Amino acid sequence: MLLCLSPAWLTKVAAPGQEGEATLLVSKAVSFYPGGLTFLDDFVPPRQATYFLAGLGPESGRGREAAELARNLTCPTGASAELARLLEDRLLMRRLLSQQSGVAVPATLAFTYKPPGLLRGGDVSPGLRLVELSGKEGQETLVKKEVEAFVHSEALGDASQVTVRLSGWRWRGQQALRLHLRVEPSTVVDTVLTLLETLEEEESVLVEAMCPPVRLPLPGSPSPGPELAVRICAVVCRIQGDRPLLSKVRGAHVQDMILSTPRVKEAAEAALAAVLTGRRGREGGGGLVGDRACVDFVLTVVGRALTPAALKLSSGLCLEACGALEGLWVARRPGRAAEEPAAAPLVETMLRRSARCLMEGKQLLVIGAGGVSKKFVWEAARDYGLQLHLVESDPNHFASELVQTFIHFDVTEHRRDEENARLLAELVRMRNLKLDGCFSFWDDCLVLTALLCQELGLPCSSPAAMCLAKQKSRTQLHLLRHQGPPWPAPSLHAVACCPLESEADVERAIYQVPLPGVMKLEFGSGAVGVQLVKDGPQCHEHFSRILHDLQGEADHPGIGLGWGNAMLLMEFVEGTEHDVDLVVFGGRLLAAFVSDNGPTRLPGFTETAACMPTGLAPEQEAQIVQAAFRCCLGCGLLDGVFNVELKMTGAGPRLIEINPRMGGFYLRDWILELYGVDLLLASTMVACGLQPALPAYPRARGYLVGIMCLVSQHLDLLSSPGSRETLQALHDQGLLRLNLLEEALIPGQYEEPYCNVACAGPNPAEARLRLLGLCQGLGIDKPDYPVAHFLSHFR
Repeated sequence: MLLCLSPAWLTKVAAPGQEGEATLLVSKAVSFYPGGLTFLDDFVPPRQATYFLAGLGPESGRGREAAELARNLTCPTGASAELARLLEDRLLMRRLLSQQSGVAVPATLAFTYKPPGLLRGGDVSPGLRLVELSGKEGQETLVKKEVEAFVHSEALGDASQVTVRLSGWRWRGQQALRLHLRVEPSTVVDTVLTLLETLEEEESVLVEAMCPPVRLPLPGSPSPGPELAVRICAVVCRIQGDRPLLSKVRGAHVQDMILSTPRVKEAAEAALAAVLTGRRGREGGGGLVGDRACVDFVLTVVGRALTPAALKLSSGLCLEACGALEGLWVARRPGRAAEEPAAAPLVETMLRRSARCLMEGKQLLVIGAGGVSKKFVWEAARDYGLQLHLVESDPNHFASELVQTFIHFDVTEHRRDEENARLLAELVRMRNLKLDGCFSFWDDCLVLTALLCQELGLPCSSPAAMCLAKQKSRTQLHLLRHQGPPWPAPSLHAVACCPLESEADVERAIYQVPLPGVMKLEFGSGAVGVQLVKDGPQCHEHFSRILHDLQGEADHPGIGLGWGNAMLLMEFVEGTEHDVDLVVFGGRLLAAFVSDNGPTRLPGFTETAACMPTGLAPEQEAQIVQAAFRCCLGCGLLDGVFNVELKMTGAGPRLIEINPRMGGFYLRDWILELYGVDLLLASTMVACGLQPALPAYPRARGYLVGIMCLVSQHLDLLSSPGSRETLQALHDQGLLRLNLLEEALIPGQYEEPYCNVACAGPNPAEARLRLLGLCQGLGIDKPDYPVAHFLSHFR
């Protein structure tokens, strides 16, 4: 982030190929470094801005210059002059809030002179009366009539006083408040007539109810305290999905009591939502501007309920004031949890929008289209403005119509990956594709992708590292030999295993690997063919069954049988199972997200339930993140988004396997919802050699608890059109999250989950109870599929 103290340090130049738009260049700025170091830097050549945030109000001293710089930029902006004017006009904002949000506002009588178009037409709420004046003189009779009707109206409730003030961009923060008794309308009329003389076009004189003070309970006392006029400033930021989020409340010493009710949060977020909705409606479905707002409330009583009434919205200095207070009081106060800085959601939005700006128009080659569970990739790519070129074996795949270029190429025979990489590199050159990156999110195609990146000179982890991570026994045996440095060494987390290619290997493995053990496919995915084996006969039986049932790609597409059906036997370790999704760039850990898995369905290890964020203690979470990161580094995985499965045992984390790609199933969706971080966007950035800017210690905005649905257990539910419509309707209403993982309802011995159903909550216990009730109502919970047992880990 760069701080420009003068508009002269910035230059706008016409954007090539984008008529009417400009690129913002930075020639000089203050730069910031860890440890509090700052430098005044000159940039030759100038640097291109990917996000622009400026103070557009009169207090900035250079509001006009900043507004002009922010106009018609190719990069996203955090504010606009038009929205700043809308925010700072008290009457415009009250009209918008009363019409769209349901947020309480003080009863208001407004005399407007040549009002702006936004105030003309439309319905007006009972508590907001607009009187349009034809002139500023000769209005005595009209003003007297309207004021007397207003002060005697029921809309004022218990208010005993009214205030008179000017409204408009010119007057914000530059006028004295005039307070009058409600029973003296003549003095109100005189004040209104005096102020009318100062009005210009699109300005107003407001007569508004003075919200009565409240009596707050005294701590430890049944009797109410003294009357208090409580003013609250709520800082709201726009986050992922254009949703508002309350980030900080500034108020009196009663802040704890205020925050104990969700009314302030609901009202503040509804206020910003009304602004965003109103702007979107007037601008034709796009052009959302404004990443933050400050909502000024007064706390009053409506119908015996403590209610925040919105006085105004602004883009002013509330956020800066919060930052100053945080800097002055950095020590954690006793009995309080660590609070997130007020600017954190805004910074998250700035970084996300900046990343989108960087990635828009980037040309990426995707190897393997995957199944229906990856449908989000193509939707997100269109949203981000990515130009995707797809290599896929199925010529009729639905994604072939959703990309810039479709290359039909058989990528299922992985024993020929090196040859195929050379052939694909030639095809790319023949088609003259100017690629910025190449990546894959499909297990089968990861090694081929690394080989192709090597051929084309594109960023990626090395083919050797991908091969090592892809073959499960090689991963464990390699890490067992990796004694360090660095420490803690990855060997601490690996478990004993033995590769199996023949019956003789099985006999040898029984004496090398402690039983009970886990037998699985070397290159498998989705837990297909994974089995708990307790003794020698079970090992031989399962080995023979897999060799007979899963011989090639046609027997079960998409699980890695193009590599063959070799197996391994590994030690079974007791403990809770966890997924760790990592973003690694240049061998540095940028972010990690930990989720918990419920007990699997033994003896087959099919996933049943999950919870995010983790319920592990902080020190255990740190251990498991470091274990996952060390195992990736130990295999040479230095760049990418990786999913690592581990168990937390009594002796610390133990590795199950590394998936050298973005986490599957529901994980991308959950992380995006809870943390606002898109693993897909991070994957594409790393593939283009760009470092994603991510929170080092991400904080979740709630909990998600989910359950898998299986064809073998829930065929009646999943095959019923009415039940599927019910699930989709509940998803659309936000009552659950539905992630479809398979397309066909095909029961079989080696099945994968068909879909995941999840519920959100402020804590894991509440999310779990919601999900349990929903599963019982829908019929997901059954005697042979005890949801309560699968959710028992998430207390």
